[in-house]
Amino acid sequence: MPLHFLVETSGAAHPGDTVTLTGPEAHHAAVVRRVRVGEAVTVGDGSGAWLTGECESASAKEVVVRVSRREDVPAASPRLVLVQALAKGDRDELAVQAATELGVDEIVPWQAARSVSRWDAAKAAKGTARWAAIAREAAKQAHRAWLPEVSALATTDDLVRRAAASVVLVLEPTATAALSQTRLDAGDDRDILLVVGPEGGIDPGELERLAHAGATEVRLGTTVLRTSTAGPAALAVVSGILGRW
Repeated sequence: MPLHFLVETSGAAHPGDTVTLTGPEAHHAAVVRRVRVGEAVTVGDGSGAWLTGECESASAKEVVVRVSRREDVPAASPRLVLVQALAKGDRDELAVQAATELGVDEIVPWQAARSVSRWDAAKAAKGTARWAAIAREAAKQAHRAWLPEVSALATTDDLVRRAAASVVLVLEPTATAALSQTRLDAGDDRDILLVVGPEGGIDPGELERLAHAGATEVRLGTTVLRTSTAGPAALAVVSGILGRW
């Protein structure tokens, strides 16, 4: 499979045009991935444009690709949204990486009541930027035409408000309903939110509030998964239900 790179915008690029990688992306392409003149590559803008071409020149500061083919990939509908509770260590970041590889469309960091990790304003800015960088690199590795959006830090109040216009599935090991048996309509364009709690689970008060807002509690099998594993596993199940896999 050809090497894949990202540019800030490729909206105007068509067969016969050139696109230029600069900055860190050019350095990564030329120095780390060692792309060579004449090598076939793909280039995307993370917003659906998918370009196939050939490397015309390569240096650490600039890589030029001549476009031979363009495809515009439509955005997914319904959108799959992972609401990931903040977790200690790098467990939430592992979830971000795997979820991106598995096709998530939006990632929402959630300050849950039982989250050991706590983000103040400064940490929230750095944390969301870090998650966005992880998602960007994972999307490149997975050859995704669309980069997932990493939203601002959310509270439970924010999730309750989103529930009014979304399908909300809360991953809860004690739930009686299995996610694999949940009926989802691929023709329903409402976002599907998969809510994953922190290491200590979701607080009963939060479960009650989400339920009152219309959320459904579902379980994954008969075991308890880590917070870093539950979201990606749920994305795989939902992708199967929707016929994407």
